Amino acid sequence: MKKLLLASLLSAVSFASSATIVEIKTSQGIIKVNLFDQQTPKTVANFLSYVGDAAYNQTVIHRSVKDFIIQGGGFTYSDGFDRITTKPAVINEPIYSNVKGTIAMAKLGGNPNSATSQWFFNLKDNSAGNPKLDTQNGGFTVFGQIMDDSQATLDKIAALVHCEEVPVVGITKDQCATISNVNLVSIDNMYVLDDDPNTAHDLLPVENTLIGKMSNDSSGSMAWLLGALLLVLPRLKRAK
Repeated sequence: MKKLLLASLLSAVSFASSATIVEIKTSQGIIKVNLFDQQTPKTVANFLSYVGDAAYNQTVIHRSVKDFIIQGGGFTYSDGFDRITTKPAVINEPIYSNVKGTIAMAKLGGNPNSATSQWFFNLKDNSAGNPKLDTQNGGFTVFGQIMDDSQATLDKIAALVHCEEVPVVGITKDQCATISNVNLVSIDNMYVLDDDPNTAHDLLPVENTLIGKMSNDSSGSMAWLLGALLLVLPRLKRAK
C-alpha cells in the first residue's frame, strides 16, 4: 500500500513538472499546444503553474487583432473584466521566432522580464515586420506551438465580430454597449494532455536569429501589449 501511494505521489509530481502538451478548450473549439519544456524551461514552468492552479479556467480571450495576434490569460468576466491573480514575473527567454502558429508571453513595454500570466498566439509571421516581435522589448518569448487542427479554432475566433479588440459572439458591433459574459470567447478549461517532456523532439521551431543582431526596440504596438488593454477595456460598456 505504501509503495502504491509513493508511486502515485511520484507520478503526480512528474505530471506537474514535465508536462509538454496542453489542451485549451474554448467556447469556439479546441487548441492544442506543444510546449518547449527543455528550450524555454522558466517560461513553460510559469505557464504550467497557472494551468495547474486552474487559473486559466473560465477566463476569456480579451484581445484579437486581425493578421496579428489572439491574446488571453489575463481576465475573467462577470459584471466587467476582472484581472486574475498573477505570480512573480518570469525571466525572458527569446530563443524562438514569433512566427505563425506559435504561442508567446505578453509583457509590459520597456521591461523584457515582466511576463506573468498573459500569452498570445501569433496569427502570422510577426518576427521582423511591423512590429518586430523577435527584437522588440528584448524579444517576446515563444514557448510552444499549436498542433493538429488548432489553427481552425484561432481562425474562427479571429473571424468573429469585434468590440474594439475584443472578439464577441451573439451580438453585432452596434450592440457592443450590451456586452455580457455570454458574448465573450471563454476558456472553459485548460489541462495537460501529455506529460512526456520529449514530445517536442520532432518539432522544428524557427530560431530567433535577430535578437543578438539588432537593437531591442521598445516602441511599437506590442511594446504596450498589456498596457494598451487598460485603455481598451474601460471603453466597453457593460450590460446591467
